[in-house]
Amino acid sequence: MPPFHPHPWLLMTWLVLGSLHVRASRGRRGRALAGWGALALVTLWPVGDVAASQSLTVATAQRLVVMLFVAPMLLMATSTVQLSRWSRPGGVDAVTKWLARPVASLVVVTVVGTATLSTPVVDAGARSTLARAAVMAIVLACGLVLWVPALGVMPGARRLSPIGRAAFVFVASLLVTSLSFVWIFAHHSLYPGLHDQSRLWHLTPLLDQQIAGFVAKLGSYVPMWAVAFTIFSRADESGVSVEESPLHWADVERELERIDRRRARASRRGASEARDEGE
Repeated sequence: MPPFHPHPWLLMTWLVLGSLHVRASRGRRGRALAGWGALALVTLWPVGDVAASQSLTVATAQRLVVMLFVAPMLLMATSTVQLSRWSRPGGVDAVTKWLARPVASLVVVTVVGTATLSTPVVDAGARSTLARAAVMAIVLACGLVLWVPALGVMPGARRLSPIGRAAFVFVASLLVTSLSFVWIFAHHSLYPGLHDQSRLWHLTPLLDQQIAGFVAKLGSYVPMWAVAFTIFSRADESGVSVEESPLHWADVERELERIDRRRARASRRGASEARDEGE
């Protein structure tokens, strides 16, 4: 077990962000508290320290908690009004609209998530608390991107039907663990920055890595397949067509804002062209 380290600035960061989010959540504060509490639990001592410098198995479990529990909890704790307010600026709206597309979401999560598990990044997290915190922030962001299409919460983004969301979650479960086969079948440890596995678990680094591969597979398949089945079955039981994609007022409002932005840009272009012709 690594020596106790309180990581005060990281703890303070989670407390400040969590307090602001819980306060804004109002009627959904239970979900917000659960999400931020779980994030603190897996990123602070001792779990966070073991994941950062000793065990790939613990690091894998940590990432699964962040992506499959913390991220959806924080999204579901955020009201449509808050999401609409935070994503209103034109640049943010364009990015969130693009990330809400299933293919874009899967590509970003797979590429970025895999990059955060590359040997240089893991070794950097083992050496630096700042690098470790940055990696966890990126993992959380990947989790949010993953669950936006699955939950259909982003205003102005096309919402998938229940069968589409269930299929998306199922496919995502297969892609988010793309490195697990490499871990299972590798003949040597890929992460020299992780050490002391024998003292902690009585395991060799290679065996710890292989166990991490199986944890990644089971830890993603079981909960995500359960979510996919629940999404589909609840829609069917409630009498909602599996092809139905509901329209909300927030979507209409966002589309009107986009029309206003396009008109403003067209007006500015027209004024600029008129000035050029006048010169």
